[in-house]
Amino acid sequence: MEFVVYVLYSDKHNKTYVGYTSDLISRLNSHNKFATKGYTIKFRPWKVIYIKFYQDKKSAMNREKYLKTGTGRDFIKTLPR
Repeated sequence: MEFVVYVLYSDKHNKTYVGYTSDLISRLNSHNKFATKGYTIKFRPWKVIYIKFYQDKKSAMNREKYLKTGTGRDFIKTLPR
């Protein structure tokens, strides 16, 4: 199974969101359409500004955790929106 770390961006609200999943399409649909509660429903629509694939869950979780640090947030600010 492959895992994906992703960063979403909301143009409308100038917000970012970092997550990981094993099913990117379903997860994006959840963030943009189907979810009825949670952080991401308040800032729709979202677009993907970064993805990176990993062969194992632990590596994906570590990357997600890194992107939520100060250094990781600085990296996210350099991504094209």
